[in-house]
Amino acid sequence: MPVKTTPSVFVIEDDFAVRDSLVLLLRSQGLRARGFASGVEFFANLPTDLVACVVTDLRMPGIDGIEVVRRLGELRGDAWPIVVITGHADVPSAVELMKAGVTDFIEKPFEPQRLVETLKGCVSRMHQVGTQMEVRADIDRRLAQLTARERQVFDALAAGLSNKEIAARLEISPRTVEIFRAKVMTKTEAPNLSALVRMSLGLV
Repeated sequence: MPVKTTPSVFVIEDDFAVRDSLVLLLRSQGLRARGFASGVEFFANLPTDLVACVVTDLRMPGIDGIEVVRRLGELRGDAWPIVVITGHADVPSAVELMKAGVTDFIEKPFEPQRLVETLKGCVSRMHQVGTQMEVRADIDRRLAQLTARERQVFDALAAGLSNKEIAARLEISPRTVEIFRAKVMTKTEAPNLSALVRMSLGLV
């Protein structure tokens, strides 16, 4: 079974005092938090976490929050939800980012507890997303062990074909299908045909 991953929270903030206090606050609430002084530093040391939450200030030198959101969208899709911290004058931009898929924006000055609760909600959802992604990765690992012919047999079995129908489709004997079927079941670690079908659907 896949090992459960605890999502991280990455704080991108150029003000050291704000960044440090946010990281300490999040850690005090039991969250895994790490700070970055800028968007440039963040992307130069881009974490490899499967899932994570990102908190970014909107106005920063070099790579601003809008560019952070754009780049993360290209690199991670919606696997990394983003919370934007913004000043009053930046609210229209933050609203546009919300429409583009940002999870939330928090206006300065903000109540620390609001940020904590928002991120805890993100982490909770990320647990579910992370589990799904890990399951998919585990299935892909098993399927990668199949030879081209074994994959053909797997696909045919998942489609509900009988050994006889598979033999006719692949122009091999039913006995040969049985041999390939046994190899498929072993390599995919599927205990039965039902499990094999669920695997083809990305389930366990």
